[in-house]
Amino acid sequence: MLWTLVVPVKPLAGAKSRLVAGAARLPGPALALAFALDTVGAALACGAVRDVAVVTADPLAGAHLAALGARVLPEPPGGGLNAALAHGAREVRRVRPDAAVATLNADLPALRPIELGRVLEFAGGFPRAFLADAAGIGTTLLAAAPGRELSPAFEGASRARHRASGAREITLAGVDSVRRDVDTEQDLRAALALGVGPRTAAVAGRARTAGAPSPARAD
Repeated sequence: MLWTLVVPVKPLAGAKSRLVAGAARLPGPALALAFALDTVGAALACGAVRDVAVVTADPLAGAHLAALGARVLPEPPGGGLNAALAHGAREVRRVRPDAAVATLNADLPALRPIELGRVLEFAGGFPRAFLADAAGIGTTLLAAAPGRELSPAFEGASRARHRASGAREITLAGVDSVRRDVDTEQDLRAALALGVGPRTAAVAGRARTAGAPSPARAD
């Protein structure tokens, strides 16, 4: 089964506010763009992924992600994250009604294509399936087989909501890169320890050079 991934990207100007407000004063918008580029780049390199549809209202992010090979869809105004994801899934299936569709968070800078492939292979055995984030509270991936509605319920305690909706929880070991989303400096340290993509590494390196305290792991 080949999947189309729907990736939501928030406007960069206010992105990753907790990184901006943290002790290291990290560049949230630059990191958010780097995270999205590394996430989508890794997704496109996954053998289980047919293509990636990015839903965003940010023209800069859209231009960069389109250059990587993603299809960029305008985000409908005022609907929020779940509305954006549902819109993306509908647009994908308007073109290919039999598409297997999965959402993927845009802030997975350590994403490894082989681990994503394992998660999607598992998901293919169920009508709907989801992967919890590293904290065990949220969700980083929600998948819907052909003919099944995605029914996203992201934000906050989405793990419990997706489980309550009847989606099968994916409990694979060894897929840490697919679970490691980044909102805080601690999250970024954990992602750096896993090994991030080149764009995130470059932005984090520039931040350290500019004098921000290093978010890198302590060996």
